[in-house]
Amino acid sequence: MDNLVLYNVENRIATITINRPEKRNALNPQLISELTETFIRASEDNGVKIVVLKANGGTFSAGADLEYLQQLQNNTFEENVVDSNNLKKLFTTIYYLPKVVIAQIEGHAIAGGCGLATICDIIFATPESNFGYTEVKIGFVPAIVSCFLKQKVNETIAKEILLTGQTFSADKALQYNLINYVTNSSEIHQTVKKFALSLCKESSGNSLMITKQLINQTTNPLLEKSLEFAVQINARVRESKDFKKGIASFLNKEKINW
Repeated sequence: MDNLVLYNVENRIATITINRPEKRNALNPQLISELTETFIRASEDNGVKIVVLKANGGTFSAGADLEYLQQLQNNTFEENVVDSNNLKKLFTTIYYLPKVVIAQIEGHAIAGGCGLATICDIIFATPESNFGYTEVKIGFVPAIVSCFLKQKVNETIAKEILLTGQTFSADKALQYNLINYVTNSSEIHQTVKKFALSLCKESSGNSLMITKQLINQTTNPLLEKSLEFAVQINARVRESKDFKKGIASFLNKEKINW
């Protein structure tokens, strides 16, 4: 079986590639675990100064996969807390990574996939990319990512995109300050590489690390407390009737009447 996550280092740039294109790079416990381990590997790799996160195939990540959603319906509260903590660990590993993380978004980044993009420090996307936190449409809650999103966009925008669950274009994401650059698909690889190389060559690794820590810790000093609350909310919502109804309808491709 192919590795779900690929790791490559060149010119002090580690490229972490989600490699599940046949499932639109959908998240499941194994992929979440392998991503976390690979980011820790990059963190500890002395030959790495900058990290780029990308995905194979035409979709960055479609969120949770169908088998994963089915499994969640049968989990106990305690199992859901553990599962939510695993997602929290992935997001905080990236957020606190002592190296700059650049996201290269080609194709859609939806739900958990959008959350994964949101956590990164610098985000490039193609014009064709769509973003969205669609959880409310299936009776779920974007609990963990909301703790990070509010630091990137203002409260008005956060409420709009989280409460409506609507998808939006890369241009809108740029307007919202969710991403940094919109780059043509034919150029994004070279543009990201050039940007990463410039950080490698022109900036002190120690200064990049401390500056990232400074920004994160001063803009979001209550993050850990918020995340603990979000994990509990995440697990609790999975026991709700609306979640079970939404997931069942989604899996059966039935229209949900809320």
